[in-house]
Amino acid sequence: MHVIKRFNVRVYGILINDHNQVLVADEAFTNGTRATKFPGGGLELGEGLIEGLVREFKEECGIDVEVTEHFYTTDFFQPSFFDTNSQIISVYYLCKSKECDKIKTSDVKFDFVVEDGKEAESFRWVNVAAIGNETSITLPIDVVVQGMLKGKLL
Repeated sequence: MHVIKRFNVRVYGILINDHNQVLVADEAFTNGTRATKFPGGGLELGEGLIEGLVREFKEECGIDVEVTEHFYTTDFFQPSFFDTNSQIISVYYLCKSKECDKIKTSDVKFDFVVEDGKEAESFRWVNVAAIGNETSITLPIDVVVQGMLKGKLL
């Protein structure tokens, strides 16, 4: 059995637009893995959860978001896929923004070109009613959240 040595705290946003669509991120990682997930990422040292989520949306999507409420915090053990020495703790918030139309999105999954050894990311709006069907959310904690979201909003 592998011994976990540290926690990896991550923060994600559930952003729903005026058309009842949720924003998802399609990403390619440096190890060649691809995933569809909710926007967000790792918390930086000295940063609060909400501050980190606001930063992530600004960096990834180029928009300002308002965090409106806590949605879910991981309540089960999940080792990191990328670092077998760490345990993932993910916190999800519902968000809103007046700048949703400024996000560069595509209707095509993984709509990017991956340069050798680099990460890449694209965004899509997915109808809340179709989440879990057409999105193929990849990360294990995000799969739980997508089910909760669908149950809450439909």
